[in-house]
Amino acid sequence: MSFPPTYILRIDCPDAKGLVHKITGVLYHHDLNILRNDEFVDGDSGYFFMRTEFTGDVVEEKITSALRGILPDGVRIALTTSRRKNVVLLATKEHHCLSDLLVRNAFNDLNIHILAVVANHDVLRPLTEQFGVPFHLVSHEGKSREAHEVELLQAIAPYQPEYVVLAKFMRVLTPAFTSHFPARIVNIHHSFLPAFIGANPYKQAFERGVKIIGATAHFVNENLDEGPIITQDVIPVTHSQSWQHLAAAGRDVEKIVLAKALKLVLEDRVFIYGNKTVIFE
Repeated sequence: MSFPPTYILRIDCPDAKGLVHKITGVLYHHDLNILRNDEFVDGDSGYFFMRTEFTGDVVEEKITSALRGILPDGVRIALTTSRRKNVVLLATKEHHCLSDLLVRNAFNDLNIHILAVVANHDVLRPLTEQFGVPFHLVSHEGKSREAHEVELLQAIAPYQPEYVVLAKFMRVLTPAFTSHFPARIVNIHHSFLPAFIGANPYKQAFERGVKIIGATAHFVNENLDEGPIITQDVIPVTHSQSWQHLAAAGRDVEKIVLAKALKLVLEDRVFIYGNKTVIFE
């Protein structure tokens, strides 16, 4: 038995009176049934955000044209359907985030369709191929960062993914690479950003004597570990734990945070606004 698709409408624009009434009026006029609606106004910037789920017979051009005719200049409109998104994963050697996503993919636990795994070491090939997912080794050894990134792009390109996910890919990506996927690369960083940016954050945290450690999932931009944050979590730690103990404890947090962030992104619940996010859970 097939069910009619659920459509997701996302709108952000300068705030004005009557926006919710105007938008829902367009949907009503086109005989569409609203299932859920969320809205938010950022008081500092005066910007309006709205996400609406609805069903019905949709002609996208008619809906978006009608909305643009009544909404303020500068409006951004995205109209999609609820479906699995095509994703390529990048990895290095650590398995915890990759294995978690492969299992979730196999059991349709996320709106994700993993097309391939691309890694700069061969360690994770057996794990990946157990799930029937193509694995591509693109070694960085003996190559400049720029040459390696060209090869990464060549491996990714045939899949035309909607998102690229860094599942513990332990290489810094240059703006030349990230510019190919604006607001479409999601990374998991093993600290509670903005604390402990860069390499060895657990060791940094241990040396600072912190009492909590965390993980942050964020979009990747041209600045290292400074992209818009999607979600974060923390766990308590004590003085008795070495930095290696912190790293071991943090792995569970990392995979949970990454999965939660992907659920939000792949269900079209995230708005990027400047270097921040607005999220309707």
